[in-house]
Amino acid sequence: NTPSQYKLTLSGMLRSPKINFHPPFLMLMPVPLDVESEAVVTIIPQEFIRQSRIRVKLPELELADGTKTRPFSVQFPKGQDIVLSPDGTANELTCRVSFRSSKPMSFLADMLFIDQEENRLLEQQTIVFLPYTHTWHCTPLIKKL
Repeated sequence: NTPSQYKLTLSGMLRSPKINFHPPFLMLMPVPLDVESEAVVTIIPQEFIRQSRIRVKLPELELADGTKTRPFSVQFPKGQDIVLSPDGTANELTCRVSFRSSKPMSFLADMLFIDQEENRLLEQQTIVFLPYTHTWHCTPLIKKL
C-alpha cells in the first residue's frame, strides 16, 4: 500500500472587473446659474463574475469664498445593480449625470464609480470644466480604489 505520487499543475486567470462608458466622454451644456444641465451615459460592466451594485462618489467642491458644494447628482433610472445573465454577460446600466450651481465655478474633480466591494479596478470619470469654451469634458481613467 504505497501511495502513488502525482504531479498536479494548476493554472488560472485573474479577472478584474471594470466598467466602460458610452459615450467615452460627457459634455454638459452650459446653462445659466441655478439651472440644471444633464446628460445620460451608459455604463458597460465587463469581467464581473457575480452580481454587484454600483454607487457613485461625487466630488465636493470648495468655492472661492470657502463654501463647499456638491453641484453634481447621479441617478440610475433603471437601477444600479449589475446582474449577470446565464451566458456570463452583465447588463448595461443607464446613468443620468446632472449639474446645477448657483455660483460660477471652474474645477477639476473625480466622479468615482465604485462596486460594492470597493477594492476593485473600476473606471472613473474625471470631470473638467473648461471656462473659456464653456464645455464639460469627462475622461475615463483606470485607477485602483
